[in-house]
Amino acid sequence: MKSVIAEAMNLKYDPVAILLTDEKPDNAVQFKEGKFGCVMSLLGAAVRGRTAVGSRATVACPGGGTGLGFGNQYENLPGGVDTFCRFLSTGNEGYEPGLQVTEMMKPFLTEEVYDSFLYGERYLKTPELVKRFVDLLPMTDVPAEYVVFKPLKNVDPEVEEPEVIVFLADIDQLAALVVLANYGRDNNESAIIPHAAGCQSIGIYPFREARSETARAVVGLVDISARVQIRRSLKDDLMSFAVPLAMFHEMEANVPGSFLERNTWRELMRLKSQST
Repeated sequence: MKSVIAEAMNLKYDPVAILLTDEKPDNAVQFKEGKFGCVMSLLGAAVRGRTAVGSRATVACPGGGTGLGFGNQYENLPGGVDTFCRFLSTGNEGYEPGLQVTEMMKPFLTEEVYDSFLYGERYLKTPELVKRFVDLLPMTDVPAEYVVFKPLKNVDPEVEEPEVIVFLADIDQLAALVVLANYGRDNNESAIIPHAAGCQSIGIYPFREARSETARAVVGLVDISARVQIRRSLKDDLMSFAVPLAMFHEMEANVPGSFLERNTWRELMRLKSQST
């Protein structure tokens, strides 16, 4: 599959398709079972041309497993949801059950993640607010063994049907994607920015939108930890923009005759080229 949008916006990175399947693609990269890894590295692998997969058995990060639609994986974290609520907020230091779990997990954690378990990522002010955050997530249990990240250009539409298409865009391109998402709609809110992990913004949130009567695009990478991973992987300042397949086709069809063929967009691109 090709993307008219990617060409019209001169995207540096090809879009990535997210597919659900019970068959693991040949030569797909994945995490080793039991080894912690960030789902953003699977996305990064697909951006660089590889096919990558996540499964319930290989995605050890509870946020990642939840984000890819493998149910509420926070419940399976040692120490349960309470430990996670402190991890995302104030930390487990001083909370004896969470501290015991943290020390038990230490051999399997990076130094950075261990530090966060102790002292908290501080993305929400209190553990109670994290519990509310978890309760509000659009929990999903996908009916497939694998969630596949694949370069869109390698998708054969005759035999494969992606759930979601993910664009990685700089700030000017993100602005254009938001405009295009609303271009043929009779409302002004066809793109949303939830407070969510990077994986949730390309997984369960757009999965939910795909099931809605009028799907919306989901802007992501407002997750600071995910931004660190993408920076390490791709070295660029990017935002994600995830759209369900039907909306992707809608937006693709709206490129001809749109602002992307007019002078203001061309001038913005000219000014951008002068600053690089």
